[in-house]
Amino acid sequence: MIYDVIIIGSGPAGISASLYTKRANLETLIISKENGTLEKVGKIENYYGLEEGTNGKKLQEIGIKQAENLGIEIKKEEVVQIEVNKNFFVTTLNHTYEAKTVILATGSTRKKCDIKGIKELEGKGVSYCAICDAFFFKGKDVAVLGSKEYALHEAQILLPIANSVTMLTNGEEAIEKRTQGIEIEEKKIKEVRGIEHVEEIAFEDNSTKKIDGIFLAIGNASSSDLARKLGIKIEEKTNHIIVNDKMETQLPGLYACGDCVGGTLQIAKAVYEGMVAGMSVIDYCKKEER
Repeated sequence: MIYDVIIIGSGPAGISASLYTKRANLETLIISKENGTLEKVGKIENYYGLEEGTNGKKLQEIGIKQAENLGIEIKKEEVVQIEVNKNFFVTTLNHTYEAKTVILATGSTRKKCDIKGIKELEGKGVSYCAICDAFFFKGKDVAVLGSKEYALHEAQILLPIANSVTMLTNGEEAIEKRTQGIEIEEKKIKEVRGIEHVEEIAFEDNSTKKIDGIFLAIGNASSSDLARKLGIKIEEKTNHIIVNDKMETQLPGLYACGDCVGGTLQIAKAVYEGMVAGMSVIDYCKKEER
């Protein structure tokens, strides 16, 4: 099946976009592994229509229920990659979905990597995109920093190209699904060492591991992670996706809205931008049909 739009994220921006595209009779799919930061917000009293206020989890549940009542399809999966070949192909760990358009709405990237040496060696063996940079590590020993599905997917991309691939979980328990040939190292990392390029990983137990490159894939893939793999413009200082007033990226058919594009991090803004993105997708699909 080819969807008219796949929306990645089930927060206020993603749900808002879906309500417009579905009511315009567009085949709409929402993919979201987690409900995002709204679920963790306590009392909300500054949002229109909430007479006595509510909490983030309740508001999230109402939004998802509203989408389900319209018949919008929602899949609880983690998106690890998006590719373009006329249409968009959105890949989770176990499935690939095809769509004419995609809306990125997974919220703002809040994960950080404070490991010494990572920032200093960016572009010198530290990479954020396996599919972009795997070629440069052909026959070399590489590592992927992360413990979840996103890290496993990046490791799988590197496996047939590199000499060896190690998942570094930095003290976290690795995902249960394992792939033959990928080594798992769960020790806490002290620092990444190297002068002109990455040379080794030093662990807190004072052991080391020789390595030629390290790919960061901490937590789940954010909107910015997915956009970067497609060559979309990112504001490097803030890691926000650059869009115009129609929530369009520079890639036709790809939109972004909500916290991932920056600005005031408020529910009202996310809902508004979701509406704009949804309306833009409707216009795009109508033009494609002509």
